[in-house]
Amino acid sequence: MTGTDARIDVFGLTLAELVEAAKSLPSGRGAASAIYARSLREGRSAPDGSVDPSGLGLSPASEAAWRGAFRAGLLEIADLVEEAGEAGSTTKAVLITEDGERIECVRIPMPGSDGTKSTLCLSSQAGCRMGCAFCETGRKPFARNLSAAEIVSQAATTRARLGWRCGNIVFMGMGEPLDNFDELARALAVLNEPRGLGYSWERLTVCTSGPPGGIERLRALGLKRLGLSISLNAAADEARTAIMPVNSLNGLSALAASLAAYPQRRNFALGVNWCLIPGLNDSREDAAGAAAFCARIGRCVVNLIPYNPGTSPLARAPSEGEIELFAARLEEHGCLVKRRAAKGTSIMAGCGQLSGRSG
Repeated sequence: MTGTDARIDVFGLTLAELVEAAKSLPSGRGAASAIYARSLREGRSAPDGSVDPSGLGLSPASEAAWRGAFRAGLLEIADLVEEAGEAGSTTKAVLITEDGERIECVRIPMPGSDGTKSTLCLSSQAGCRMGCAFCETGRKPFARNLSAAEIVSQAATTRARLGWRCGNIVFMGMGEPLDNFDELARALAVLNEPRGLGYSWERLTVCTSGPPGGIERLRALGLKRLGLSISLNAAADEARTAIMPVNSLNGLSALAASLAAYPQRRNFALGVNWCLIPGLNDSREDAAGAAAFCARIGRCVVNLIPYNPGTSPLARAPSEGEIELFAARLEEHGCLVKRRAAKGTSIMAGCGQLSGRSG
């Protein structure tokens, strides 16, 4: 957190780090595992935001020491908006950090699922530096990176206060995850912690626009089962730079090489996200270019996402026929294509629509 509270936020620690940080406290090591689990899994905290060591058989002095040293930084829920759909409601939570930044996370239902099979879309920054033309977040002034504790708290807060039990997490909310690499890496480790929220690596996916060096740093973490997807949207440098300025810093050839080097385990496919924008990237030539890019990076799947017009639209939303035609063209070139149904567009919760406002 960025406020004046000097207590350590357990949402930014692995269990081993909490044990180490608490070793000087009376009963520190012995109570760490239980306090960690109840903080992450249940969102339990004392009224002043400190961790809750009550009921663990600790002495009053030990309980006071824990409360004075550690906090469980749940976020304030400013608003909650829903959009009904065939698979269930898409729900956006507008959260407020300790210093007043508004960030968003979205619960996305999966077809035929109960709540545990839904996906939670997390934010990594307040605002974004990438400036993608189709993205509402890119139009919002960049404020700052989120801490690992604030990233994890989105999952812990919605779990504890809203009852969200999401089976998957994708970093596809506000911000570019790899532009906040150190805090992202720490957040991934905390989300994976078995005594905490316990997400396996296969259930975590980082979606990126591909800033220079970011994918290489992610690969260097050695997390071979971590999911990765690239926001591509154009397969020629000039066209991609026009809608995604980051491409001027890391062109398509370099991006393809980075993705090709990313470890591909059995049953793993890189995600290639293509936001279909009528008149900008939906031609026969665009489909051929996308297929050629995919051929360079190894096993992958094209996630075809209908463009969601926001407050300053580049174009209209694509029609069902246009989506089907582009998907067919990709398939003609041998691409595996998954069509993403438009979800949350009426509440500004769809892909590219997050801006920190309610709807």
